[in-house]
Amino acid sequence: MKSPALALTAVLVVEAIAAASFDFENRQLRASDLQHLDEREAAIFRSDQNATVRSSCKVFPGDRSWPRPRTWDLLDKLTDGGLIASVPRASSCYSGPRYDADDCKLLTDQWTDSYFHNNDPIEMLSPVYQGLTCQPTTNPKDNCTLGGYPAYAVNVSSVADVQLAINFARHTGVRLVVKNTGHDFSGKSGGAGALSIWTHNLKGIEHIPEYSAPGTNWTGAAFRVGAGVQAYELYKAADDYKLMAVGGEGRSGYVLGGGHSPLSSLHGLAADQVLSMQVVLPDGQFVTASFTENIELFWALRGGGGSTFGIVTSVTVKAFPTIPATSSTFTWSTGANLTHENFWAGFRAYLDLFIQHSDAGIYSYFFILPSDGEFTFLMQPFFAPNKTVAETNALLSPWFKRLHELGIQFTPKTQYFNTFYEAWNASFPLEVVEKTHVATGSRLFPRANWEDESKLNATFSAIRASSEAGLTYISFNMAPTLARGGNPDNAVNPAWRKAVMHALSSVNWSDDSPVSEIKEARHNFTYGHMQRWRDVSPGAGSYLGESDRMEPDFQQSFYGDHYDRLLRLKRKLDPYDVFWAATAVGSDRWTVKTEDGLPTENGKLCRISPSDI
Repeated sequence: MKSPALALTAVLVVEAIAAASFDFENRQLRASDLQHLDEREAAIFRSDQNATVRSSCKVFPGDRSWPRPRTWDLLDKLTDGGLIASVPRASSCYSGPRYDADDCKLLTDQWTDSYFHNNDPIEMLSPVYQGLTCQPTTNPKDNCTLGGYPAYAVNVSSVADVQLAINFARHTGVRLVVKNTGHDFSGKSGGAGALSIWTHNLKGIEHIPEYSAPGTNWTGAAFRVGAGVQAYELYKAADDYKLMAVGGEGRSGYVLGGGHSPLSSLHGLAADQVLSMQVVLPDGQFVTASFTENIELFWALRGGGGSTFGIVTSVTVKAFPTIPATSSTFTWSTGANLTHENFWAGFRAYLDLFIQHSDAGIYSYFFILPSDGEFTFLMQPFFAPNKTVAETNALLSPWFKRLHELGIQFTPKTQYFNTFYEAWNASFPLEVVEKTHVATGSRLFPRANWEDESKLNATFSAIRASSEAGLTYISFNMAPTLARGGNPDNAVNPAWRKAVMHALSSVNWSDDSPVSEIKEARHNFTYGHMQRWRDVSPGAGSYLGESDRMEPDFQQSFYGDHYDRLLRLKRKLDPYDVFWAATAVGSDRWTVKTEDGLPTENGKLCRISPSDI
């Protein structure tokens, strides 16, 4: 059994003539791998369409059906020591055999660093959904428990490891979760009592100079990337070949949910770039999904969400010749020299330019931060692909002119970069772990809201009302239309194709808030503030990767009119619900039963209706 403290894996970039399997994909489960086991034990790890255990709840530690130690040992041996018994990273801050004051200080200093959590088998970037049962502390006498962390994780290093873990979960009835980096605003990589498949170390990048495959007319460059490759690794590899790829704005990405990018106003979403995928299905089969193989699965995997149809081990994506870019950052705040009314008038003037900017290929990332009754606007950054400084200034000039008329003082920092990678690397901040007492929601505001003055005014008023109530506002101006994505037929939420603004809001509560206050704050956020956003954008939607776990009618909000088709495929490929994640397709048949009633992963996963067994 491997230690949870694992080193970073270097990413080797190689040349390839065509998209072929990585070495870790060539290591697949064979009948001979199980021949030394007796029939009862071998059946637990065999790929088939059966599920040995079917009950009203997933098997949980302490249940009579919980796998015996020998069964876990077999999983460990079959995965070459890949099984990890979960240990909360902050456990060194607590009294007991793991207490280590120096390590506690080290991890406390890095606790908000996303890299620190990405490289841990169980930590997640939205810790509130773990239940906050083992956070860094200065009081060693506090209590540390696993809470919503999985009971075990498998550090998979081959397709065979993935198959073994999936088959184990299907036949034992243990809950299965998946983690790459843990970057999901609903905490989908968590799960009390679960077995986690940790794909973070499935690294590998292959450069394909001229891609050719049946079913697509794409003949440009491409990259084949392992599931554990993060956006920054792909960006750097592409830059070495004077290329660029469409990935996340942060230093990790999520293709299965759509994936917006600094290049989205030019080339669409990350899911639009996919040329083929390798995936392990709920029955343990390893298949290719492409324009000519497993076509319906290929459609669903490009935007229909993760932890639903299987585990992708690699993906082949388009690459484009790199382009220069200009980036500009600036900020201002209310105070003695700026009234609230002029602050909001300055923001309103910016909204007027959203269509013009996104149609020009712009991707902007900005915040409105409330603090003690005052407000700060922060642009970080205004990102202009394939634009000179002069062209960027021309786009910003009408807005800046209005800001100066309002007496808003600021000093933009505008820089030109020769390549996309240089611009991205210098412009976008490292993502941080979410605060421990926060809930986030989002909305994809459609172009139609900008084509009608009354709708735009209503949109502005809804945003202002949330900010004036003390909520943080984070937003992106972009337009990943179908045409810009190459007119793909995929499962991306149709609301993305009409959007010119992806906006997020978050609510906080104090560390010592009782459960009743947290429930009230969350209810008011979801059904008050976020309902106001929904009311001014009827029929639109929300980005499932950066969303409210309590989103009402999540089926429509996250998947639009694709949901029924996705659900049919889910029922066909995964009739036993081997895969489950909050707000994923088909998730409404199950619920996590928590002791305090809060929406976390800290509880047993049970069917809502016993008739579904």
